[in-house]
Amino acid sequence: MDAREAALRQAYDHAVRWLASLPDRRIPARASVDEIVSALGAELPAGPGTPADVVDLLATACEPGLTAFPSGRFYGFVVGGTEPAALAADWLVSAWDQNCVMRTVSPAYAAAEEIAGAWLLDLLGLPSDSSVGFTTGATMANFTCLAAGRDTVLRRTGWNVAHDGLTGGPHVRVVAGESRHMAIDLALRYLGLGRPDLVAADGQGRIEPEALRRALTEGGQSPTIVILQAGEIHSGAFDPFAASIRAAREAGAWVHVDGAFGLWAAASPSRAHLTAGCSDADSWATDAHKTLNVPYDCGLAIVRDASAVRAAMGQRGDYLIHHEQGDPIDKVPELSRRGRAFTVWAALRSLGRSGVSDLVERLCRHASAFAAGIAGIDGATVLNEVAFTQVCAEFGSDGRTDRILARLLDDGTAWISGSTWHGRRVMRISVSNWSTTDDDVARTLDAIRRAAAGATEAHRSAPGGR
Repeated sequence: MDAREAALRQAYDHAVRWLASLPDRRIPARASVDEIVSALGAELPAGPGTPADVVDLLATACEPGLTAFPSGRFYGFVVGGTEPAALAADWLVSAWDQNCVMRTVSPAYAAAEEIAGAWLLDLLGLPSDSSVGFTTGATMANFTCLAAGRDTVLRRTGWNVAHDGLTGGPHVRVVAGESRHMAIDLALRYLGLGRPDLVAADGQGRIEPEALRRALTEGGQSPTIVILQAGEIHSGAFDPFAASIRAAREAGAWVHVDGAFGLWAAASPSRAHLTAGCSDADSWATDAHKTLNVPYDCGLAIVRDASAVRAAMGQRGDYLIHHEQGDPIDKVPELSRRGRAFTVWAALRSLGRSGVSDLVERLCRHASAFAAGIAGIDGATVLNEVAFTQVCAEFGSDGRTDRILARLLDDGTAWISGSTWHGRRVMRISVSNWSTTDDDVARTLDAIRRAAAGATEAHRSAPGGR
């Protein structure tokens, strides 16, 4: 056995043990950064080490500092797990070591990207001739789509941003709902467009179409981009796309949809109504690591007009080998990139159409079970309409909610993070992992009940408590 094979076998053994531990292990990490630094060794060795020994040290030293993100009982942020076929495909991606930018140089990758892109458009109900680019995540997917939108609306005024930059050009107005995700503001900052003009949203975070229409009417004739949302980060709510897009079209605006996790509702016949009218937009961003459960990292930038994203993202170099049919390099910002489409292809080929639909339905069913279980806890209130995979609840006061969250992390059964929504501290549950089972939900609800009971008892025992 050569050194490379020995290192790979060592990595495989550690990976299998890690995955096997997930059903029973504590979800939060057990060790601190300083402890992991000490275990890894802060000093650079004077000479080479055996690859297998290096892998063994890495896995052994880091394991106590790992959070069990892939567990079915991790509900923080919006983090999916890794579907088995996609995980195995990702190992091949690293072994194959392809730089997936040119059709001629890596025809295998170009083929996988072409097929996976077509399947995605079909599943999500989007125009079949749209461009599908594979980015690092939803933030860069939003960036890519909005770059295409920015350049297009400026080009309509006669301004060529690729040649002349933004200085001296017309002001591009961006309009978004007040409950948009922070990644939108970040992408706009990268693009030199500044903060968006905000439009009122309802209590669930859905943009109000009439408020959008008024804002667009009052905004004059500036080139405009409207940003809508499929899946609000707290409530999971979806903007009313049909009415909102009509208002945007009347103003001649480019319409972008941030659907980091919610765009996948379109793949389920019983949830597709949430995205009704969404396909009339100009661009869409989502993250395959969330609802689809492929490995980090994999955002998807989908643009109706392939020529628009090619004009914004396309790169040309004398040393590159460009293909007349276009290349992956034309769709996203990165020049060097790993083969993300291989993992997406593997997940979709493994699940099939019904499997993707079942995955979405299962996540939604678990979210509903959480809402029903929490509603039965004394003092608890579920604050959102549970239409998709997000649940937000509070427990009578900000202080009690935070005490319950702290006790949950100490308990270790599950990871549930807090947030602030409408000025109130909330428990925020995001059900995103393919491996979450009914038993995981039941165990987590039991942990929430224990934490709630413990927080109440501790408060009563404290001086002045009652």
